[in-house]
Amino acid sequence: MKTSWKPARTAIAIALCATFAIGSAQAQAPSAQPAPSASMTVLPGDDFFAYANADWLAKTEIPADRSSWGAGAALAEETNERIRKMIEAIAADKKATGEARMVADYYSSFMDEAGIEAKGGAPLKPVLAKIDAIKDKPALVRALGASLRADVDPLNATDFFTENLFGLWVAQGLNEPGRNTPYLLQGGLGMPDRAYYLTDSPRMAELRTKYQQHIAAMLKLAGYADAEARAARVFALESALAQSHAPREDSANVQKANNNWTLKDFAAKAPGMDWNAFFKAAGLAGQDKFIVWHPTAMAGASKLVASTDLATWKDFLAFHAANHHAAVLPKAFADQYFAFYGKAMSGTPQQSLRWKRALAATNNAVDEAVGHLYVDRYFPAENKQRLQQMVSNIVTAFSKRVEKLEWMAPATRAHAQEKLRTLYVGIGYPEKWKSYAGLKVVQGDALGNAMRAEQFQYKHALAKLKKPVDRTEWSMPPHVVNAVNMPMQNALNFPAAILQPPFFDPKASDAVNYGAIGAVIGHEISHSFDDQGAQFDAQGRLRDWWTREDLEHFKAASNKLIEQYSAYKPFPDLAVNGQLTLSENLADLAGLAAAYDAYKATQSGKASMVEGDREFFIGYGNTWRTKMREGAARQRILTDGHSPGEYRTATVRNLDAWYKAFDVKPGQKLYLAPAERVRVW
Repeated sequence: MKTSWKPARTAIAIALCATFAIGSAQAQAPSAQPAPSASMTVLPGDDFFAYANADWLAKTEIPADRSSWGAGAALAEETNERIRKMIEAIAADKKATGEARMVADYYSSFMDEAGIEAKGGAPLKPVLAKIDAIKDKPALVRALGASLRADVDPLNATDFFTENLFGLWVAQGLNEPGRNTPYLLQGGLGMPDRAYYLTDSPRMAELRTKYQQHIAAMLKLAGYADAEARAARVFALESALAQSHAPREDSANVQKANNNWTLKDFAAKAPGMDWNAFFKAAGLAGQDKFIVWHPTAMAGASKLVASTDLATWKDFLAFHAANHHAAVLPKAFADQYFAFYGKAMSGTPQQSLRWKRALAATNNAVDEAVGHLYVDRYFPAENKQRLQQMVSNIVTAFSKRVEKLEWMAPATRAHAQEKLRTLYVGIGYPEKWKSYAGLKVVQGDALGNAMRAEQFQYKHALAKLKKPVDRTEWSMPPHVVNAVNMPMQNALNFPAAILQPPFFDPKASDAVNYGAIGAVIGHEISHSFDDQGAQFDAQGRLRDWWTREDLEHFKAASNKLIEQYSAYKPFPDLAVNGQLTLSENLADLAGLAAAYDAYKATQSGKASMVEGDREFFIGYGNTWRTKMREGAARQRILTDGHSPGEYRTATVRNLDAWYKAFDVKPGQKLYLAPAERVRVW
């Protein structure tokens, strides 16, 4: 369950490493080996993050075009450099055809900055003309329906953000795992979350002022007069939408999301809008069953469609059209976009190089086509075989832990074991590749390509409504540095790109690999049994398969972890949200413990080696080495389900073996008495 926030689809997220340490100091890729600086003055029992990553923290500064930098970001950078050279070679090859040519043409069109500049705002004018042609509320509803896109994923990516009024996700049903269902989520905001509109603080007030100025600047660039007054009305509309939005904690609560609505329910529960017309324009005519993730937002938005004047809605649509596609519009649009989202919001001083933005856009538009090219060239078959063995070992270790749980009732334990037996694990790349037949990519038409790619992805999602559920379908491409647990599919994905140092190194010791990628594998396995995954049975149905006593024990242990993480304060005025980050914290803890067990099993018959245990834990700490600028760090704490990197590393304080490996004593800052160490699995 990985997370990202994106104001526009211009970057592949490295959410596995959505963590930070505030600081700066030449950016360099992290070593695949445990940090040699383990003899620094800092004691591992006081700050294990600093102990394991001392040299890297001292020598590394955040690149000027980044809001954060870390192990995952560095690996993604190396991978992207490789993909860039691959695509540019294809672009230069006049004989290249098929999906390879499509990828190259998409990338080249984005890179044609001179061509984009020469066209000016002309490619955007037909989009704005359609908005300007909206004459009444029925036409507005049709336009809002036509704007729906498959751009959210609440469970596999914890991705709740869309600039469109609503977001669509198509996946198997929470209650009917045998059929695909359309899910509707809240949207319509240009800032990351309702908190940015509603929180009473100087920082948020400043961002609200700058955001309203950004709306005005974008409208002015798009050719609208009286932009400041228009911007004020658009901001007021978004603020009203934010009032009806669910907070981030509620969005992560799948029980609150399980709202099954028929088509008739929309008119009764969210009056104000012609929902039949909306769904017809969205290509969902005839669909009678929906799951509404955010019912208050549906009702709030529908009411605002009825009560807010047409001119304001048209300005809202015009602004978001320009804002969403700023990356493929003339430089003035892209620069203004970066000035707000990069500089003001995240504190990033420098915009990414053009090729990086082009590659990110290509990755988002034709992700599996790029991934297929990458795997064919750069993913060794032997890596997949070794990872399959590691996964098997860690699943076995987790199974043994479940079998030994004294607090778990036999019936609950039996079903937990069934989930492990039926778990699908995808390593490297999907079994079936997505076909891009029908997607038209035109050399030199950057904006058109972006819009057609989104339409293609949307139609691809709608087509799933008429097909059986595919448990082996991947939710992320092979060339992204990430991993994911998909609770409804009871499945895991470990893309090829993360199976490289420092996460996985074929030349490294078992200790290092089990501490690094092994903990990631264990993390994803354990998501099947955390506060989210434990709500789904082996078939992916949302149901309670725990006894009341088991659930109470699990919640008690979870509450201890919530308290442990809520005590961490990265800033004097802002603490980690232990509830929001609970799923990931549980997965870190259980995954690390299972990976350690699996590592020790590979050493069966060998003499116990403290040095190996040290390598294991340092290997784990190295994967979370991260720095982040303050603005981006604050945004992550408010919206991200992952804890900051130093605190993810600190989960070692709950494992007895860590104390022995590093001789951690009472009085040291991370020390916990045995009874205070959180033990769940």
